[in-house]
Amino acid sequence: MSKAKNLQTGHVGLNVTDLDRSLAFYREVFDFAVMAEGKEDGRRWAFLGRDGRLLVTLWQQSQGVFAADRPGLHHLSFQVDTVEEVRATEEALRALGAEFAYEGVVPHGEGASSGGIFFTDPDGTRLEVYAPTGAESATAPSGSAPTCGFF
Repeated sequence: MSKAKNLQTGHVGLNVTDLDRSLAFYREVFDFAVMAEGKEDGRRWAFLGRDGRLLVTLWQQSQGVFAADRPGLHHLSFQVDTVEEVRATEEALRALGAEFAYEGVVPHGEGASSGGIFFTDPDGTRLEVYAPTGAESATAPSGSAPTCGFF
Protein backbone atom coordinates (compact mmCIF):
# COMPACT_ATOMS: atom_id res chain seq x y z
CA MET A 1 0.00 0.00 0.00
CA SER A 2 1.32 3.42 -0.97
CA LYS A 3 2.08 5.88 1.81
CA ALA A 4 0.99 8.80 -0.39
CA LYS A 5 -2.31 8.35 -2.19
CA ASN A 6 -2.03 11.38 -4.46
CA LEU A 7 1.62 11.52 -5.53
CA GLN A 8 2.68 13.80 -8.39
CA THR A 9 5.85 15.49 -9.56
CA GLY A 10 6.34 18.89 -7.95
CA HIS A 11 9.09 20.97 -9.53
CA VAL A 12 12.43 20.17 -11.16
CA GLY A 13 15.64 21.84 -9.98
CA LEU A 14 18.44 22.43 -12.48
CA ASN A 15 22.03 23.50 -11.87
CA VAL A 16 23.12 26.22 -14.29
CA THR A 17 26.40 27.99 -14.98
CA ASP A 18 24.97 31.46 -15.74
CA LEU A 19 21.67 32.33 -14.09
CA ASP A 20 21.04 35.43 -16.22
CA ARG A 21 21.50 33.47 -19.45
CA SER A 22 19.31 30.59 -18.25
CA LEU A 23 16.60 32.93 -16.95
CA ALA A 24 16.41 34.62 -20.34
CA PHE A 25 16.19 31.25 -22.10
CA TYR A 26 13.52 29.66 -19.88
CA ARG A 27 11.41 32.82 -19.77
CA GLU A 28 11.51 33.24 -23.57
CA VAL A 29 10.92 29.59 -24.48
CA PHE A 30 8.40 28.61 -21.81
CA ASP A 31 6.90 31.97 -20.85
CA PHE A 32 7.77 31.32 -17.20
CA ALA A 33 7.31 34.00 -14.59
CA VAL A 34 9.99 34.56 -11.96
CA MET A 35 8.23 33.68 -8.71
CA ALA A 36 11.24 34.32 -6.46
CA GLU A 37 14.91 35.07 -6.99
CA GLY A 38 18.06 35.05 -4.87
CA LYS A 39 20.64 37.63 -5.92
CA GLU A 40 23.23 37.23 -3.18
CA ASP A 41 26.72 36.84 -4.65
CA GLY A 42 27.65 33.16 -4.69
CA ARG A 43 24.05 32.08 -3.93
CA ARG A 44 22.04 33.00 -7.01
CA TRP A 45 18.83 31.12 -7.79
CA ALA A 46 15.41 31.57 -9.38
CA PHE A 47 12.01 29.91 -8.98
CA LEU A 48 10.06 29.79 -12.25
CA GLY A 49 6.44 28.95 -12.83
CA ARG A 50 3.09 29.73 -14.38
CA ASP A 51 -0.22 30.71 -12.86
CA GLY A 52 1.25 30.59 -9.37
CA ARG A 53 2.55 27.02 -9.77
CA LEU A 54 6.26 26.40 -9.28
CA LEU A 55 7.66 24.28 -12.14
CA VAL A 56 11.43 24.78 -12.44
CA THR A 57 14.10 26.05 -10.08
CA LEU A 58 17.48 27.24 -11.34
CA TRP A 59 20.60 27.16 -9.18
CA GLN A 60 23.81 28.91 -10.31
CA GLN A 61 26.27 26.46 -8.79
CA SER A 62 27.90 24.44 -11.55
CA GLN A 63 30.59 24.52 -14.21
CA GLY A 64 30.93 22.86 -17.57
CA VAL A 65 28.02 21.37 -19.50
CA PHE A 66 25.34 18.75 -18.87
CA ALA A 67 26.80 15.24 -19.11
CA ALA A 68 24.40 12.71 -20.64
CA ASP A 69 26.78 9.87 -19.76
CA ARG A 70 26.47 10.43 -15.99
CA PRO A 71 23.79 9.16 -13.60
CA GLY A 72 21.11 11.70 -12.81
CA LEU A 73 18.69 13.69 -14.91
CA HIS A 74 18.10 12.15 -18.35
CA HIS A 75 15.89 14.89 -19.78
CA LEU A 76 13.13 17.27 -18.76
CA SER A 77 9.87 17.04 -20.69
CA PHE A 78 6.98 19.49 -21.01
CA GLN A 79 3.59 18.56 -22.46
CA VAL A 80 1.46 21.05 -24.39
CA ASP A 81 -2.03 20.60 -25.82
CA THR A 82 -1.36 20.71 -29.57
CA VAL A 83 1.37 20.07 -32.11
CA GLU A 84 0.90 23.69 -33.23
CA GLU A 85 2.11 24.79 -29.80
CA VAL A 86 5.13 22.51 -30.21
CA ARG A 87 5.91 24.17 -33.56
CA ALA A 88 5.54 27.66 -32.05
CA THR A 89 8.04 26.66 -29.36
CA GLU A 90 10.36 25.35 -32.07
CA GLU A 91 10.24 28.75 -33.82
CA ALA A 92 11.15 30.55 -30.58
CA LEU A 93 14.03 28.13 -30.04
CA ARG A 94 15.33 28.59 -33.59
CA ALA A 95 15.35 32.37 -33.05
CA LEU A 96 17.53 31.76 -29.96
CA GLY A 97 19.91 29.48 -31.89
CA ALA A 98 19.09 26.39 -29.79
CA GLU A 99 20.55 23.01 -30.71
CA PHE A 100 18.06 20.31 -31.76
CA ALA A 101 18.54 16.55 -31.66
CA TYR A 102 16.23 16.00 -34.66
CA GLU A 103 14.83 18.13 -37.43
CA GLY A 104 11.32 19.29 -36.61
CA VAL A 105 8.56 17.45 -34.78
CA VAL A 106 9.13 13.70 -34.49
CA PRO A 107 6.97 10.95 -32.94
CA HIS A 108 7.86 9.23 -29.66
CA GLY A 109 8.26 5.96 -31.56
CA GLU A 110 7.27 4.23 -34.78
CA GLY A 111 3.49 4.50 -35.20
CA ALA A 112 3.02 6.85 -32.24
CA SER A 113 0.81 9.91 -32.62
CA SER A 114 2.47 11.70 -29.68
CA GLY A 115 5.71 13.50 -30.34
CA GLY A 116 7.57 16.74 -30.22
CA ILE A 117 10.89 18.51 -30.37
CA PHE A 118 14.09 17.57 -28.57
CA PHE A 119 16.70 20.22 -27.81
CA THR A 120 19.16 21.52 -25.22
CA ASP A 121 19.21 24.55 -22.96
CA PRO A 122 22.28 26.86 -22.78
CA ASP A 123 24.04 24.42 -20.41
CA GLY A 124 23.31 21.38 -22.57
CA THR A 125 20.46 20.00 -20.42
CA ARG A 126 18.27 17.86 -22.65
CA LEU A 127 14.69 19.12 -22.99
CA GLU A 128 11.54 18.01 -24.77
CA VAL A 129 8.27 19.73 -25.64
CA TYR A 130 5.59 17.38 -26.92
CA ALA A 131 1.90 17.04 -27.69
CA PRO A 132 -0.21 13.88 -27.18
CA THR A 133 -1.23 13.83 -30.86
CA GLY A 134 -0.19 15.28 -34.21
CA ALA A 135 3.21 13.71 -34.84
CA GLU A 136 2.06 10.55 -36.63
CA SER A 137 3.03 11.80 -40.11
CA ALA A 138 6.75 12.05 -39.28
CA THR A 139 9.29 9.23 -39.20
CA ALA A 140 10.49 8.10 -35.78
CA PRO A 141 14.26 8.69 -35.57
CA SER A 142 14.83 5.72 -33.23
CA GLY A 143 12.45 3.23 -34.86
CA SER A 144 10.51 1.29 -32.24
CA ALA A 145 12.76 2.50 -29.38
CA PRO A 146 11.51 5.55 -27.45
CA THR A 147 12.69 8.71 -29.19
CA CYS A 148 13.04 10.54 -25.88
CA GLY A 149 15.37 7.83 -24.60
CA PHE A 150 18.16 8.11 -27.13
CA PHE A 151 18.86 11.71 -28.03
